[in-house]
Amino acid sequence: MSAPPGPAPLRVAIFGAESTGKTALAAALAARFGEPWSPEFVREFWDARGGVITAADLDAIARGQIAGEEATVARARRVVFHDTELLTCVLWDDLLFPGACPAWARAEAECRARGIALWLLCDTDLPWSPDPQRCFPDAAGRAMCRRLWREALEARGLPFAEITGTGPAREARAVAAVERRLEAAAGR
Repeated sequence: MSAPPGPAPLRVAIFGAESTGKTALAAALAARFGEPWSPEFVREFWDARGGVITAADLDAIARGQIAGEEATVARARRVVFHDTELLTCVLWDDLLFPGACPAWARAEAECRARGIALWLLCDTDLPWSPDPQRCFPDAAGRAMCRRLWREALEARGLPFAEITGTGPAREARAVAAVERRLEAAAGR
């Protein structure tokens, strides 16, 4: 007879506007904690389609994002890091394709958001890094995205830690927040 499965790993979402170091932070946290991280599905989708995404693709993007997250969760023991999650997909759907977000994806994003143990809200205090997938390089656009991402967490009452600063200081803030959440989950 096999032992019963242990508790599900805690999910940590690296959350924030574009060009805030989310991918680098997800990889660094995964390495630091010896756990997996799930990449942003839409990057792969974008590349496979030569940089062309339409409203008709939103369903496939949402499904691909969920599949990537779940495949990564299956490999985790204590904690898993998501370099994007479905709530981010919905925020981008609303920004870039108003009214086109599939209703099921919006409802699923709300449900899945409650399953995230900690949201690491990355500030826009890093320099802009040009990328063909990015949309809002100017100060006003970055401020608007920063506000939208923060409001998404606050409106839902989701647990988050602000991640600011650069280099090792930024990573240290994130590590400390994850350690606090893991300790709380362990009942310490």
